[in-house]
Amino acid sequence: MKNISKLLIGTNNKGKYREIKDLLPKHIKTHSTSEFKLKSPREDGLTFTENSIIKSKHFSKKTNLICLSDDSGLEIDILNKYPGIYSARWAGKDGDFIKAIKKVYKELDKKDNNWRKKKIKARFVCALSICNLDKNITSVVGKIEGYISNEPKGKNGFGYDPIFIPKNKKKTFGEMKSSQKYKIDHRSQAFKKIKKFF
Repeated sequence: MKNISKLLIGTNNKGKYREIKDLLPKHIKTHSTSEFKLKSPREDGLTFTENSIIKSKHFSKKTNLICLSDDSGLEIDILNKYPGIYSARWAGKDGDFIKAIKKVYKELDKKDNNWRKKKIKARFVCALSICNLDKNITSVVGKIEGYISNEPKGKNGFGYDPIFIPKNKKKTFGEMKSSQKYKIDHRSQAFKKIKKFF
């Protein structure tokens, strides 16, 4: 399965689409699910990898294109790794991550009133899968460890970026330039493992 030249990026999340497109080699012709007006499938997998395969197979079958899909989210250790695979669902149907971030803080307050004085361990996880119709060609997982910020900071990125501080950094992903973020984030870690297909 050498050198894919045409690829559907299987996501309806514009921020994610842009980020994946930026990580792909320039010679690859990318298509978006919105070109085909495709709805996302039901994600009933129990892991990021299972959900990325569900999406990838679904979109590939609908378009006859090889599809790369991502499933990613934020795991917070003291919340039993929630929101985890439910990260997008916490934002509701409208993808309102201001609401999702408030929910994270509410859950942290319930767990420990004093959490803001502690280092709350968290990580971003990204599973990428490439499928061709019914066949899963490959799945990989990338992670980046870090902490939850006391308050949302920065307007860059998307999703939970304003509340995640990568290990050994002072700024949240929301405060970083995308070029800085792309060098270290969970998606780029996963991409390093999947590069050989492009």
